Amino acid sequence: MKYDPEKHHRRSIRLKGYDYTQPGWYFITICVQNRECLLGAIRNGEMILNDYGKIAAGEWVKTAEIRANIMLDAHVVMPNHLHGIIIINPDGVGAIGHVGATGHVGATGPVAPTTFPITPTSGSPSTPRLYPNSLGAIIGQYKSVVTKKIRKNGLPGFKWQRDYYEHIIRTKNDLQRIREYIQTNPARWQEDSLFAETPGRG
Repeated sequence: MKYDPEKHHRRSIRLKGYDYTQPGWYFITICVQNRECLLGAIRNGEMILNDYGKIAAGEWVKTAEIRANIMLDAHVVMPNHLHGIIIINPDGVGAIGHVGATGHVGATGPVAPTTFPITPTSGSPSTPRLYPNSLGAIIGQYKSVVTKKIRKNGLPGFKWQRDYYEHIIRTKNDLQRIREYIQTNPARWQEDSLFAETPGRG
């Protein structure tokens, strides 16, 4: 699937029947509710994180540090969203190449093994059950931890937008396009659809 940043900001796609615990590379976008610019600002084409943005960035890195089967590739926290590439079970991937390939940015390797239960967490009738260590469970935990820490540190009304966007990366060309998009996102902030959609522009 060709990467379209305009479309990929706007809707979340889940493949019916796809096992989101299996090895794979995934491009993730998580937005602040109402596209509010609460995580920092762009200055001269560079992202300047505020205290809340530093929490969001730090917890994203910890996503890999606390899980033995997770690695991170390119990622960036923007004023009102986060883009990142997450690799589940990198030892089992192989269709795209190994982590650390030329052009790799922002890699974080697994640090310590973690044991997970095998039963799924409950979900509402309209929401699929989240299996521990699945992509949805990982992102859900990240959002929850960041929300609690930001609220505790002075922004009690902070919320993420419900759900998130994900795209399964299947080819090296797709990976390279997405890496480049993430790396250049701050320099292109005023062209970004999420810049245009929010009144609190950073």
